[in-house]
Amino acid sequence: MKVGRASIRYAKALLEFAIENQNEEAILGEMQNILSIMESLPELYEALNSPILPSSQKRKIIDEIFTSASKRLSSFFDLLSQNGREGILWGIAHQYIDLFDKNQGKVAAMVTTAVPLTEDLQKEVLKKASTLTPLRVELKNIVDPTIKGGIILRVGDLQYDASIANRLEALKRELITS
Repeated sequence: MKVGRASIRYAKALLEFAIENQNEEAILGEMQNILSIMESLPELYEALNSPILPSSQKRKIIDEIFTSASKRLSSFFDLLSQNGREGILWGIAHQYIDLFDKNQGKVAAMVTTAVPLTEDLQKEVLKKASTLTPLRVELKNIVDPTIKGGIILRVGDLQYDASIANRLEALKRELITS
């Protein structure tokens, strides 16, 4: 799922609106809920991005799935429907969370490993990630055995890939080209 410029613009506008009304944390919770639901239901993402379904039908789907949405968020859904932008809801939720964290002076660092990190390794990775950004770093460990070993560290737009799978792929490409 990709995030486009429109998602960023809508997320910025929503965050500014939320800050003005002093309910940015409440909307953060709703955005996290939207993100988790959409990640667990890939068919919802497909339906909202379908060129065949009319906006009215997409709006009904949103209403049926997000029944506990606040009045403010429901108004935001109306705005998306009026502009035919239901398909970027996932991107807006993702961007809102990122923008909220930046506004709070923190950034999420995703570290992917083949096995869970020990406490000592977490401290080392956190130390390395802190050198990459002036913001306060919050570390999230994702376990993915397909990388076979090593780590993939992602802080904002930067990615450091020191995984065994990546090195094996590079070696494979080198052997094929020589």
